[in-house]
This record gives sequence, structure tokens and C-alpha cells, in this order.
Amino acid sequence: MTVNKFIRKLLNLKGLFVTSYQFKIRDRVLNLWVKPHKNGCLCPYCKRRGRILLIADTARKWEDLPVCGWSVFFWYCPRIIICPTHGRVQEDIPWADPYARITYRFEYIMLVYCQLMTQKAAAKILHIPKSTLSDLLHRTINRIRDGHRIRGLKSIGIDEISYCKGHKYATIVYNLDQARVVWVGQGKGRETIDEFFNESLSDYQKSNIKWASCDMSATYIGAIEDHCPNAVLVLDRFHIAKALNEAVDEVRKEQWRQASANERKALKGLRWLLFKHFSNRSKKDSRILNALRKGNYRIHRAWVLKDEFDHFWDYKAPWAAKRFLKRWMTTALKSRLEPIRKFVQTVKKHMKHIITFVECRLTNAVAEGLNRIIKIVKNRASGFRSLQAFTDMIYLTVGDLDIPAQIPVRFRTM
Repeated sequence: MTVNKFIRKLLNLKGLFVTSYQFKIRDRVLNLWVKPHKNGCLCPYCKRRGRILLIADTARKWEDLPVCGWSVFFWYCPRIIICPTHGRVQEDIPWADPYARITYRFEYIMLVYCQLMTQKAAAKILHIPKSTLSDLLHRTINRIRDGHRIRGLKSIGIDEISYCKGHKYATIVYNLDQARVVWVGQGKGRETIDEFFNESLSDYQKSNIKWASCDMSATYIGAIEDHCPNAVLVLDRFHIAKALNEAVDEVRKEQWRQASANERKALKGLRWLLFKHFSNRSKKDSRILNALRKGNYRIHRAWVLKDEFDHFWDYKAPWAAKRFLKRWMTTALKSRLEPIRKFVQTVKKHMKHIITFVECRLTNAVAEGLNRIIKIVKNRASGFRSLQAFTDMIYLTVGDLDIPAQIPVRFRTM
């Protein structure tokens, strides 16, 4: 077996012919002069063979996967050809994108590694500086997602996430059916979400959206109502439950501030008991909370109202749920608990979009689960300096397009 054939077998070079090689022992670098095997002079657009017009004087270099601690580089002089259809073009480079400086194999491994680990660790394995990897990652993701269109969007969720200190937020749009992120924009104002609907979706796509879920933000509610005429808006159950828990906790804080030292001993440790759903409480927890009826009636009353409201989510008929909600609001308004009364005003304002939950049981739980993954990505990198770098990692990990799968199959090696 010749050395050239051994190198081709070792590196699994399919569709390439090695014309020469060079080892640099001190730098641990293997340079390979290669050329397309039986597929040269092809047009990169239509793959038709063209007539050679010019051969470049200087060779171009592409970095390939490192092998046994050695960096591997491909060298080749691309030819300019005349395509019968597209005219003067550079011939197709089968092992890399026309304007890339790394091979498809390198791109695939880089994308997979960055999904699994920090960019610093991936750069160390691939023998390149971290700044270089960040630049290559950004270019590869942008190239693959260029021209990508959102398809089959029926149910959407909208939420915001903090990506940097100083109250810097990003708006994220989710496909709730596929549990994927479809769009990321800077800021959380109306102009940000309008940018998504106006630039990323056509009128036909917006009319095809049947369900939408978000928190009680007037910005998101207004945008969905204006841009999605056929969508049924469902306010997220967990944000409503969170608002009610905060109201109950505010009652507890008020009583704590007014209590004496001896009374505070009885109130200590109540916070998490009040937040518990009735299905998760033990008998001991229930006895402690029921004892508040004599110890602190206001906290006990707030807890009872919270427990009663939790039954709303179990209703199946919208008319029955609406009747329950009206009765509950009347009772809550008579409680003389100001935080609870404020929550009632919020419910009254958004009642139409809360009742719709009974019809479709849609929640933003999928979005919250994806937010947890996004936060893991952010924490793993110890934060991102720019939203663009953060957006690249969001699309790579939970985006609606499987980016590594866009690399040609024969170059997906591990």
C-alpha cells in the first residue's frame, strides 16, 4: 500500500485524490495537496461540467479534522470554468462550501461539539483559538440558515428572556407543536414583535396560526390580536398562577410586618406551604394551614381563595368555568385583602383570554421548558457579550432547523 493510499484510508477521504503530502514535525501539521477525484470542473450551481478557463496561481487552504493531535490542511488551486448555463464560475469544491476556509467534516464536528460543550472546550479539541471558533460558528450557522423559512406554524408561544446584565431582554417566538424556537429578536417592545410578524411571516402564514399563548403583557396580546386574526389567544396558566401566588405572598408579608415577635414564630415557614398545590400537600401541611383560621385569619382567607381558584383549571365546559370565575371574583372582592383585589382586577381585564384555556388546554409550558435549556446554554458559557452570539447558540441547540443535519451526509463523521 502506498503512502498516499494509506493517508486516504486513514482520513477516510472519499471523492478526493491526494497528489502530495508534507509533514511538519515541529508544528505537528500535515499538509495534503488534493484534487477532486473524477468530479472536477463541475458548476457549483447546476453540477454540469464546464470548460476550464483559468487555473489559480496560488493554492487555497482548508482546515480539516485534527488526527492524533496533528492539524490537517487541504491545499488546492481552484479552476475557473465556463458553465453553459451560469457562465464564468469557480468550479465546485466537493469537500467544502465555496467561500469557507474549513471542510464540511470540520463544520459538522464543530456544530456537534458546540451543542454538547462550551466553545472553549470545543476549540481546545479542534486545535483552534476560541475566537476563531466563534467566528467560524457564526459564519456556518448564518450560511446554513440563510434563506430558511418558517413552515407549518399553527401554535405559537411568545416570551422574553434576559440575556445580559442591565435589563437587556430578547423576545423569543416558539413553535409549540414542535417544541422549537423559530425566531429571536432584541428587546421586548412592540416594535420587536412586529418585526417578527412583518418580516418573517407572510399574510397567509399569519392567517394559518390557530392558537397563541403568552403572558399578560399588553405588548404581546396586542401584537397577536393585530397580526393573527384567526388565532385563539390563551393566556399562560403558569403566569396567572404566579400572579396569584405573589398576591397571597403579599398578604403574608403585610401580616408579618404587623406581627409581634411571638406572633412571627407562628408565621415562620409559611411561604412555601402557601404556594403548594393542594394535590402536593401532606396532611401535616394542611393541619398547619388550617390552624391559621384562629391564628391569622387574613392569611388563612388568602390561602383558601388561592386553593379555590386552582379548581378553575379542571373545568371542561367554558360556560361552567365562566360562572365559577365570576363567583370566585365576587367572593375575593369581599375579602378586603387588597393584593387579592388587585389580582381580581387583572383577571377581570383578561377574562376572555383566560376562559379559552378550558377549550384547548394550551399553555406556555413548552416555552418554559425551552427557556430552561436556553438558560443552561447561557450559564454554560458564563454569559454572552452580544445577543448575536447568544442567538447562534439558541438556533443551534433548540432552533426549528437541525443545523448539523444540513451538512452533506457523507461528511457527517464522528
